[in-house]
Amino acid sequence: MKVGCQHGGTEKENLEYLARHGVFNIDGGAPKVIEGVGWDLEDSLRKKEACEKYGISLDAYHLPLSSAGINRISTPNIMLGKSPERDKEIEMIQQMIQVAGKTDVRLLLYNTIILPILRTGRTVDPKRGNASYSTWNYEEARKKNEANYIDQVVDIDEIYERITYFLDRVLPVAEEYNVKLGNHIADPPAPVGYRGITRWNSPDVFAGIKKFGTLYDSPSHGFNLCLGSAAEGLKDPKTEIIPIIKWVGERNQIFNIHLRNIKGGWNNFMEVYPDNGDMDFVEVVRALRDVGYSGMLMPDHTPHHDDPASHLQGHAFAFGYNIALIQAVAAEG
Repeated sequence: MKVGCQHGGTEKENLEYLARHGVFNIDGGAPKVIEGVGWDLEDSLRKKEACEKYGISLDAYHLPLSSAGINRISTPNIMLGKSPERDKEIEMIQQMIQVAGKTDVRLLLYNTIILPILRTGRTVDPKRGNASYSTWNYEEARKKNEANYIDQVVDIDEIYERITYFLDRVLPVAEEYNVKLGNHIADPPAPVGYRGITRWNSPDVFAGIKKFGTLYDSPSHGFNLCLGSAAEGLKDPKTEIIPIIKWVGERNQIFNIHLRNIKGGWNNFMEVYPDNGDMDFVEVVRALRDVGYSGMLMPDHTPHHDDPASHLQGHAFAFGYNIALIQAVAAEG
């Protein structure tokens, strides 16, 4: 295992920041987009070259299927299930997979969601220097009585039709170009039909993971396994997260790890520092070691505080924490 990062891109300032903090494996964001075509092959090569100057390996990119929700991405029709528009978007994704493979970027991360990340506010922790934790409380959200997110009601069967329509067409390309596709769990898992949408991993997050994982028997089909998002769907994250790691890991479907801790669980949680959440990350990293995981451990959604450098500071803390975890668990043999 190695510490990784998905923020900041491949510009000089960020690469130097990462190298200073011992981060030598990254998700570089994405190459420039050629309108109507896909990614710029030459720009991907330039990104690789920029990383190599600092001894950094450009291991992954993000496909334009993000956690921002379908209203803020360039390929909305894939998860809206709208044909023939989605077919053109899928052609672009196929081209992006080819560019990644041709430039030796072997992992592409993506989301299959309609609703964006859901949060209801922030919680300040005076015991951690007034750090501010992103918070979700379903009962508080219901009080807002918000309308359906889109003008469709989308049930679980329709969600999976759209997912399989997409994967049926992109997995063969990924296999041909030796690229893995890691899907991120919808954040957070939510009750059935919330704002008109049933998420693919709700309401039972482990059942959703099993259903998605067994859709295809392909070396390119797996997870960007966000432990924070998985824990958000559990009643007892400390004990329930380990069987999930074991199940996905034994199937060789853990392609990337977001190492995010929370306090709470299903329908009520806050995102905290890696050392003060409900999950025991020593046990988590041991479980990852035991299933043979050798990819990146990425900080994710670190707490904020009142300082212009809050984001960089939060990640620096998490980088050091992750490196120490990896070293300590590796030393156990």
